[in-house]
Amino acid sequence: MRIAKEGLPFIGGSSLVLLLTYLTVPWFSVLPFLITLFFLVFFRDPQRIPPATKGVFVAPADGKIIKIEREHSNSIDSDVIAISIFMSPLNVHINRIPCNGVVESVQHRPGGFKAAYTDDASLSNEQIVVILSTEYGRIVLKQIAGFLARRAVCYVTPGDKVTIGKRYGMIKFGSRVDIELPVDVEVIVREGQIVKAGETVLATVKR
Repeated sequence: MRIAKEGLPFIGGSSLVLLLTYLTVPWFSVLPFLITLFFLVFFRDPQRIPPATKGVFVAPADGKIIKIEREHSNSIDSDVIAISIFMSPLNVHINRIPCNGVVESVQHRPGGFKAAYTDDASLSNEQIVVILSTEYGRIVLKQIAGFLARRAVCYVTPGDKVTIGKRYGMIKFGSRVDIELPVDVEVIVREGQIVKAGETVLATVKR
């Protein structure tokens, strides 16, 4: 099982505690064992195979869709279809690129740490905003911190050419990822649906 590199310090530290506890106080080692197991599950990074179909946008994160709305994007000053995906601590937390393109900008925006599922988290919470330039228009990705998840990691930089399904970052310990798509796409998912990053198609380009 592949493990995200960000998880190695957590897994290494908890494994060391587990070993020391087992050697000194064996009956108490169940707790560090469970913590180590949690870190292994949380930082897992399974292989994903994106669809080969042209003109599709895949989910940037694992989790549950909590919002699908048409709204105005302050990031690109345009109306968009905004889709929010809420990640629980049990979801895979690696984030993936929704379609082929070029990274136009990467911006860290400081903010608060409200619960990620609230309506205003997309505006008020700390986040990393990535704008992609694609053949279908500009796409906005937001890694949004939550009450527990206070650290997002972004692997891409402006100018990078990216492909659908490519790993581009992760958020530690839950939270939310928003994607803003052009208004002329056809959304094929629904609120409440569970999606997989890099595989589940969120929307398609209208023919």
